[in-house]
Amino acid sequence: MECFGSRLVLLHAFLLLLSLQVRSDDLLQGINSFRNSANAPALVKHDKADCVADEIADKMEDKSCASNTGATMQSQLMSDYPAVLSKCEVDVNTTTDGMILPVCVPKRTATLVLTNYTQSQNAKYLNDSKFTGAGIGTEDDWTVLVLTTNTRGGSFASTAHRCQTHYYVLPILFLLSLAFVY
Repeated sequence: MECFGSRLVLLHAFLLLLSLQVRSDDLLQGINSFRNSANAPALVKHDKADCVADEIADKMEDKSCASNTGATMQSQLMSDYPAVLSKCEVDVNTTTDGMILPVCVPKRTATLVLTNYTQSQNAKYLNDSKFTGAGIGTEDDWTVLVLTTNTRGGSFASTAHRCQTHYYVLPILFLLSLAFVY
């Protein structure tokens, strides 16, 4: 019985620890409350942006908050960006108007993560009504917010449409070549 009691205490402690860490849905709700106070429309959850944010957070996982300067982190993100987009099947041409905002908060304490977005240089992006969607990824101390737009340059659209176009083009080219041969 004593073993069961200690396990129960450990379970409660673990659940309490989890509740203190930021959850993606809670963070998005907090960001949308912040946007609402600035009369900006709410961001909607965006699946492709979620994938990109998750992948970037995974890449940042082993990096400590203290050892990452802005330039170092930017360099890391840029070198991994093509692989991240490929894994998420996002066309690079549909990301130019988007924004990637990584923050590092020890133990990802929910209120501190939200404060890092709303009370910093990131606030100007959160208040910008051109952003319409969001994806959030978390890993260890890192939280990555990816903002999307409803324009082609910020839609984080799939690369699949490009391949489908090629399937239609090839038969047309083949038929045109037959027309010129005969």
